Amino acid sequence: MSSIYELRLHKLRDYLEKKQIDIALITNPTNIYFFTGFHSNPHERFMALIVDMGSARESMIVPGLDLEAAQQQSFVRDLIPCSDSENPYALLKDKVGRTRIGTLGLEKKAISLHRVEQLQALFPDLHCTDIEPFIIQERLIKSEEDLVSIRRAVDIAEKVLESTVQKVRVGMMEQELVAELEYKMRMFGGDKPAFESIILTGKRSSLPHGKPGAYSIQENDFLLIDFGVYAGGFCSDITRTFLIGEGTKEQETIYETVLTANLAAIQAVAVGTPYGVIDQTGRGIIAAKGYGAYFNNRIGHGIGLDVHEDPSINGENEMLIEPGHVFTIEPGIYMPSLGGVRIEDDVYVQPSGKVEVLTHYPKQLRRL
Repeated sequence: MSSIYELRLHKLRDYLEKKQIDIALITNPTNIYFFTGFHSNPHERFMALIVDMGSARESMIVPGLDLEAAQQQSFVRDLIPCSDSENPYALLKDKVGRTRIGTLGLEKKAISLHRVEQLQALFPDLHCTDIEPFIIQERLIKSEEDLVSIRRAVDIAEKVLESTVQKVRVGMMEQELVAELEYKMRMFGGDKPAFESIILTGKRSSLPHGKPGAYSIQENDFLLIDFGVYAGGFCSDITRTFLIGEGTKEQETIYETVLTANLAAIQAVAVGTPYGVIDQTGRGIIAAKGYGAYFNNRIGHGIGLDVHEDPSINGENEMLIEPGHVFTIEPGIYMPSLGGVRIEDDVYVQPSGKVEVLTHYPKQLRRL
């Protein structure tokens, strides 16, 4: 039985043949993981998957210190270690075995101008083309194996969230609560945070991507918790907002408006519907309540190997929803004078077309 990586590489080769691309050089570590099962952050070191249409086997240049890990994890077995004193471009030239290769497929957003210049010096008259749109399209459709990991990441996140919420006390600092959350993340089996965890209280909760600090939780504050778990190669992303104490009627109104927008946006998800409709639906509800000026970002984004992937779910996006897509829906209201509310869920469109909300953590207003 073919592995998922063999199937993905086969589809890549079909694409290269169709587009008359001689070699694909994939350097984005996440895309390398997608095609090989090996993940590493090479930092400034060179790492590349080489798919040469003139060769039946794929190759991969890996930092020398990662060779053993690659041998254990990678579907691609032709591994070329590169020590810190070696020139990776010389290794690439030796592997390709020719000085003229015609068209080279690269990920336009992933590769630097410096590296392109190195490649052009290596291969005279080189023509480069962008293969990233193909890879993005392939990554949009999640497999059953992918969903196993995504569900696990969601499950861990929800356990972490409840355990952390139990620790909330007036007077605690945001950064103290972040430390508790990320400790629990490891204890419950997460590999690492999917992104820098966000815990904001009071007026600071109006900062959509604010940084937690030495700010203490006070009575009648909003408490916004937005974080994700990276587990088994995939990410989850969840946001819940709580109220410390009784709060005010306006705070309750804001919360209920965001919740209504969240539920309506999820209801708008259907195969064949443009993604922009999701944003328009949630945004329309918030605007109708008079808070339109305080919802200043898109309503969601794709999620998978990276916490932010295509599609960008904004009101202008005409991409159609398809089976296999996984994405967030996260409307919010952010008022600098009062604070912010965001409610975020992870959504999966099953192969049958059924819409499944992967996150199950309660969304009704909860006072702590």
